[in-house]
Amino acid sequence: MKKLLIFTALFAVAIFAACGSDTPSNAVDNTNTDASPKAYTKAETPQHIKDMMAQRGEQDAAEPVLKVLSPADGSTVESSTVRVLLELSGDLKGYKTGMDHETGMGNHIHVILDNQPYEAYYNLGREFELRNVPDGEHTLRVFASRPWHESYKNNGSFQMVRFTVKNGGADEKKPATTNTGQQMSNAKDEESGEEPQASPTPEGKEMPGSKAGDIDPKLPLLTYSRPKGEYKGRDADPIMIDFWLTNAKLTGDGGEYRVRYTIGGQEPRFIDKWEPLWLSGWTAGKHTIKLELVDKDGNVVENGGYNSTSREITVVK
Repeated sequence: MKKLLIFTALFAVAIFAACGSDTPSNAVDNTNTDASPKAYTKAETPQHIKDMMAQRGEQDAAEPVLKVLSPADGSTVESSTVRVLLELSGDLKGYKTGMDHETGMGNHIHVILDNQPYEAYYNLGREFELRNVPDGEHTLRVFASRPWHESYKNNGSFQMVRFTVKNGGADEKKPATTNTGQQMSNAKDEESGEEPQASPTPEGKEMPGSKAGDIDPKLPLLTYSRPKGEYKGRDADPIMIDFWLTNAKLTGDGGEYRVRYTIGGQEPRFIDKWEPLWLSGWTAGKHTIKLELVDKDGNVVENGGYNSTSREITVVK
């Protein structure tokens, strides 16, 4: 009887310890109030991406270098149409831009006007224009990307210029677009004359108010890249978080900064190494993702308001 009591007590202690154990280190112990009560967990690179990598040979070890030929940094453009002209060089190892029309994928350049979601530029031999750009100061950020939208992170891949549109004659009741019709900013509200906080496009992109921000190119800068838009089929889970860092190193890379990400209104989590983060556990619906560059004390590093950026995505299952 004494042995039975001891066994029972030990069993109860084991059950209590199991119930009070910490969340596994690879789990995001928060829930998505946007669309799902499920937790997000870190995932491996999807197999179809690994297969694509294998087929690409040395391309993913390339070090593409971009140069913005137009608009020139600090230039004034007296037109609401701004021609974007880029030059690609560097140790390319076969990397070149272009879309496979069967798959709709291919190497490309991410082009960002101010702090809006990027637009993919696939063919550098064809014109890329920003149209109906309103008067005032603007920033243009570009960086090289793989077909699945993972950025190249070598020196020279990322470039940023600031330019001013003067007497351009833009219709501010309409958004800025590309020459292919992709929306690149918000239109102003007809009654208030102000840009709305966010306005969804048919693609599912959320457009915050468009302004250049008081950017200092010498200060740390986080450029939000992914996730963006609509995800469905095999792309709906896992989903990649990716970004570009300028003038900053994360703690896991020997620096002093962290990237804080928040999904919905849940507990924030951190990224400490500059590499893509794949998360699984997404459910159908809308999800809001915020990326922030923070210092060692957890404070957002100020640089024109660009170091805290939110995007809304849609998952279709």
